[in-house]
Amino acid sequence: MSQELPSRVKQPRFRHARVVIVAAQYNEKYTDALLENCRQELEESAGHIEVEVLRVPGAFEVPMMVRRVLAGPGAAAPDAVVALGVILRGSTAHADLIGTAVTQQLMAISCETLTPVIHEVLLLDNEQQAYARCVAAELNRGCEAARCALRMLEAVEEQGIMSRRAARSARL
Repeated sequence: MSQELPSRVKQPRFRHARVVIVAAQYNEKYTDALLENCRQELEESAGHIEVEVLRVPGAFEVPMMVRRVLAGPGAAAPDAVVALGVILRGSTAHADLIGTAVTQQLMAISCETLTPVIHEVLLLDNEQQAYARCVAAELNRGCEAARCALRMLEAVEEQGIMSRRAARSARL
């Protein structure tokens, strides 16, 4: 696990973007903190971004809502989605099964739709880890999710510019 956050995006190169945050409600002490830190980082780093928040009951429901959001008609689909949730391990394998299922589905959705889906549905051993990653500033994964979303928006924008340049060159 990384011990430091990625650097802040100083001046995003994209003009306008819409980001949807899908956040679980379960373990709300931690998911609410993830959500607030993610929103704050998006606003501070790129105030021109349109941010929408959708809440679902738990981590298991996050991928389905992400897929629904991305199934919207053309202009309604967001440029990136941030998935937030906290799964705390117990004495059974249930948390690991949920964590694996969520991870596989979020990756499949991102690859299928070619839309950045930022995965911050955290599978943690205990509340101390949850506090360190969701509430405390040093390893805050909500902040990390926002920074990752901005970097992916930049990467997609850059790839699109390069693709348009290549297409123009091919026509000449």
